[in-house]
Amino acid sequence: MWRESSRFLRRPTTVTGAVLVGLACAGASAGADPPLAPAPDSAGPTARVVLLGTGNPNPDPERSGPAVAVVVSGKAYLFDCGTGVVRRAAAAAGRGIAGLEAPNLGIVFLTHLHSDHTLGLADLILTPWVMERRTPLEVYGPPGTRALTDHLLEAYADDIRIRLGGLEPDRHEGYRVRAHEIVPGVVYRDSHLVVKAFAVAHANYEPGRALGYRVEARGRVIVISGDTRPTAAVVESCVGCDVLVHEVYSAAGFRGRSPAWQRYHADAHTSADELAELATRARPRLLVLYHQLFMGRSEEDLLREVRRGWSGAVVSGRDLDVY
Repeated sequence: MWRESSRFLRRPTTVTGAVLVGLACAGASAGADPPLAPAPDSAGPTARVVLLGTGNPNPDPERSGPAVAVVVSGKAYLFDCGTGVVRRAAAAAGRGIAGLEAPNLGIVFLTHLHSDHTLGLADLILTPWVMERRTPLEVYGPPGTRALTDHLLEAYADDIRIRLGGLEPDRHEGYRVRAHEIVPGVVYRDSHLVVKAFAVAHANYEPGRALGYRVEARGRVIVISGDTRPTAAVVESCVGCDVLVHEVYSAAGFRGRSPAWQRYHADAHTSADELAELATRARPRLLVLYHQLFMGRSEEDLLREVRRGWSGAVVSGRDLDVY
């Protein structure tokens, strides 16, 4: 059931030139409006973006590790799987998005293999299996993905053996993994969407080992940056897109960091000032901030930094927001 909030969650509405579809604010601070349930799957076939995790390596209890879901006609496609991914998916399913129920979590695209983006992979392999996922998990990612999944299965070999040989009545193959190591280009297509990977620049990663994704789904174009410093590849993949989900750090907070950390962040991530310039070139209908590095600044401070150079629609994403 749709209902209005003083923050978000409304019928498609024009907001500073952008169409916001089903914006839901979750994880609000004390005293704010409580989280509201997103529109259920029966609302129609429009592709929706669900933020399952907006965090980073810092252990913020309000933000799970990076994970984004695109849900189309009851089917979920995950992009990264940070800590807490399956439980955040369960929370979204409890609010009406049945495509994110555990047995339906069957495909994930990894942007890169940093731990904060992959710590939930073992959870994604095993928990939906225990919850009766019957098909292998499909994992798409850069070189190294196969070794990662093989070693996780090896690490949990005893758990798998006990479950397969014990009293559990349903011994299907849902624990298995099909790993696909990909290069930039079209990496996946089905009747719901097309996924294109593109190379991004993230600190020490060699070309092709850090990726962003462009998703073309039921008339919507969604771009997910992954971790990257400013790159023309994001602009080229997103020109005029509906939703750009992009990482960001506070430019003001950055100035208070040590020279060593400044060198790292400038090479690995995108400042609010840089993101504003990038968005001005890419022209997304909605810019969604995630993987925010606040560096001692508030969410409102970060939004102000972006808005100084970007006049379009922008929100600072929180876990379980829906767009």
